[in-house]
Amino acid sequence: MDSLHTPAMDKLFTTILALESVEECYRFFEDICTIKELQDISQRLEVAQMLSLGKNYQEISAVTGASTATISRVNKCLVYGSGGYRAALAKGESEQ
Repeated sequence: MDSLHTPAMDKLFTTILALESVEECYRFFEDICTIKELQDISQRLEVAQMLSLGKNYQEISAVTGASTATISRVNKCLVYGSGGYRAALAKGESEQ
């Protein structure tokens, strides 16, 4: 088991999956994260979406306010990561 896969992390993700509405998510994440953390996470997801649509770094930075370092990190995850961004983006698209 690697350092990320722990019983505590399993509990966190199981709890998140049990939330039933966007409002429940807002309430939970507002309690568990800082506003800055939530803004950073949502910005990264927006960056991932724009990268997957073929947008360039300058356009992404102008729209999201993300630094090129953040865009590069997200891009690295899209290319070499575990597929989490792509799976989340696909699920998000199917929910809309």
